[in-house]
Amino acid sequence: MGKLTNSMWRLLGSQSSRNQSKSVALIDETDTHSEWAAGLDDDAFADEAQKLDIAGKRDDRARFLALAREAADRSIGLRPFGVQLQGALRLLEGDIVEMATGEGKTLAGAIAAVGHVLEGHKVHVISVNDYLAARDAEWMGPLYTSFGLTVGSVSENSDRDERRAAYAADVTYASVNEIGFDVLRDQLALSADDLVSPKPDVAIIDEADSVLVDEALVPLVLAGTADAVVPDQAIHEVVARMKNKHFEIDTDGRNVTLTDEGAAFVEAELGGINLYDEEHVGTTLVHVNVAMHAQYLLERDIHYIVRDGGVHLINASRGRVAQLQRWPDGVQAAVEIKEGLAQSDSGEVIDTITVQALIGRYPKVCGMTGTALAAGEQFRQFYELYVSQIPPNSPNIRVDEPDRVFDTKANKVEAIVSYVQEVHETGQPILIGTHDVAESEELAYFLDKAGVASVVLNAKNDAQEAKIIAEAGKLDAVTVSTQMAGRGTDIRLGGSSDDEAAREEIVELGGLCVVGTGRHDTERLDNQLRGRAGRQGDPGRSVFFSSLEDPVVTKNLAFKRDPVSQAEDGSMGAKGIDLIEQAQRIAEGVMLELHANTWRYNKLVNQQRDIVVKRRMEILTTDIAIEDLADREPERYAELTGTATPTEAENVEPATTDDDVSTTTVATEPTPPVEPVDKDVLAQAAREIMLFHLDRAWADHLAFVSDVKASIHLRSLGRQSPLDEFHKLILDEFAKLPVEAVENARTTFREIPITNDGVDLGAKDLHRSTMTWTYMVHDNLFSSGGAKTLQGIIGIFG
Repeated sequence: MGKLTNSMWRLLGSQSSRNQSKSVALIDETDTHSEWAAGLDDDAFADEAQKLDIAGKRDDRARFLALAREAADRSIGLRPFGVQLQGALRLLEGDIVEMATGEGKTLAGAIAAVGHVLEGHKVHVISVNDYLAARDAEWMGPLYTSFGLTVGSVSENSDRDERRAAYAADVTYASVNEIGFDVLRDQLALSADDLVSPKPDVAIIDEADSVLVDEALVPLVLAGTADAVVPDQAIHEVVARMKNKHFEIDTDGRNVTLTDEGAAFVEAELGGINLYDEEHVGTTLVHVNVAMHAQYLLERDIHYIVRDGGVHLINASRGRVAQLQRWPDGVQAAVEIKEGLAQSDSGEVIDTITVQALIGRYPKVCGMTGTALAAGEQFRQFYELYVSQIPPNSPNIRVDEPDRVFDTKANKVEAIVSYVQEVHETGQPILIGTHDVAESEELAYFLDKAGVASVVLNAKNDAQEAKIIAEAGKLDAVTVSTQMAGRGTDIRLGGSSDDEAAREEIVELGGLCVVGTGRHDTERLDNQLRGRAGRQGDPGRSVFFSSLEDPVVTKNLAFKRDPVSQAEDGSMGAKGIDLIEQAQRIAEGVMLELHANTWRYNKLVNQQRDIVVKRRMEILTTDIAIEDLADREPERYAELTGTATPTEAENVEPATTDDDVSTTTVATEPTPPVEPVDKDVLAQAAREIMLFHLDRAWADHLAFVSDVKASIHLRSLGRQSPLDEFHKLILDEFAKLPVEAVENARTTFREIPITNDGVDLGAKDLHRSTMTWTYMVHDNLFSSGGAKTLQGIIGIFG
């Protein structure tokens, strides 16, 4: 199945042999320069590298790779294999490279970063989390220093000065979240000196499939204080008392709706109201639906955990706590009420950007991962990137056993426990990959009952991840983990002690045994788990246990009659394997279409955002604001600059009073003279006024877009294209934005106090958020979770 799938992806755009013959030939040429590089003093590397024309001359590129190999050997004690240099070369060409686990992607990426800098670029090495960014920047630091280059890293705890210094370096390591949030925070800057995030140039993306595919459609959000809508506690209490007859959950487990009996129950419990009349349909009914979603669809220890008095979402593709992520505010508050917790801050969205749009800002993008081929179509379709598959330095000798498929979950769990018992008796270390926290704890319980002690790793103890994984290859070790064990830290046979005798003992036993408790929605995640075994030519084996009750089957296949096992143990044989693979193919197709559909919706909003950002930067870095306002409000400008002529009383406009309908002349006292405002102060005041109203208009537009997205699928019921209608609505709304922003700025400029102390926006109750925070919206409005919904809603988008 794996070979067949990879072949399919290659036909769709991935190219595992993309220009590889030229790369291999260049690596061979590199060897001819090894003696020259070895003869250089350490302090000569930087000078020699600066002489090279890496982009233009083939021989110079070969010399660079020879320099890099020697420099890495001397500075960090790692001498790159030929395949690592080959990976670096493809990264320099702008590809996504697939390199197996343990093959040295970090070093290949660092060599490519050096090459890009020598070609005249600034480089961001983008990772999935702060830990990897800090680790790799420190680890690879001496290599950069040997070439005379600077390196920095950004973490969640970095302050503004530390971020600015890190971005000023030749190479900056940072998580995708931190870079994205710095871009968003720059949208609050009132002075060019406040800007932190630099102009994007080259991005090298570690774990590229995770960043560019798994996280790519999750919006990064900058929020500010606003009058929060407090969820109705009484509604949540009523929903918690519902019986099964009061609601229905669809087959995909994504939507819950009231039955007629349920509506009557809620109406009676809330004092005899009518949920569907004008007073309640847009308020109470909405709160009821949100409360039902939290109560009956979101499960503790599957979708989230409760820790330190808060609700923490779990990243399904990695099994870790999803730092900074939350559901849209109404759902988040509903889950907090469900768990009896204090409600976290909520507010209005000031700005937002998807990871997909963030990466799209970079003129040149490349990346590396252990599982690129299966994501090849997404790379090609959304980023115009292609895949180069780098062969392993040592052949992969891992044995991947055929799947074992069972009719029920109970029979599957029993088979897993029996298999683990049998392997454990030999002392061979075992890593068991589960799908969620609840499953990991349940399986550990059954293993313990069977006399097999295990260590559990999941989102609840993720701080111990590195320590647990480092020992997962020891004799007799049994580790039960969620998908968080899939990447980031190598599993060494024999454990972390580097004891060669301990390693050889595990090699004799067959290496690490990986057990999967069910297929994921994409084969790519399965392969990440398999890849924990067989590192750098180590022996190993893997096997997946599945059942027809697994989510990948129930969400994607519908049977007129459930298949029945003829075996006593419930095993389904070859027929079961075919069904599992069919379900996974459908799931992958659904996910690809959902990604494409969300990309279509976000594309226009991203273009609108680019227009606003360009205008904002123009206001921030030039005097266009005061020039524009002076042109539109010349009298006010003259008054503020002390160039106004006195207003003569006889020129005052006539006015009427209620007591006397005849027209009379109302004498007014001349406006007291105003001290002329300094030119620079006035320019900054105009800048702040313009920026306030532009930012306000953009936040209002994003709220409008969010409201439209939430209901646009209903247009399909009227045989309209939701996408076409969405584009029309937000285009019409966006056309109003510049006019309203400018008119509001003119009004404020006319009326607000401006002195040599600056502008007092608060005098007109124009307040910016005094507190902001960042998070990622977990829910994808278009991810309905099954092919049936796709056919009903997304099918007419084309």
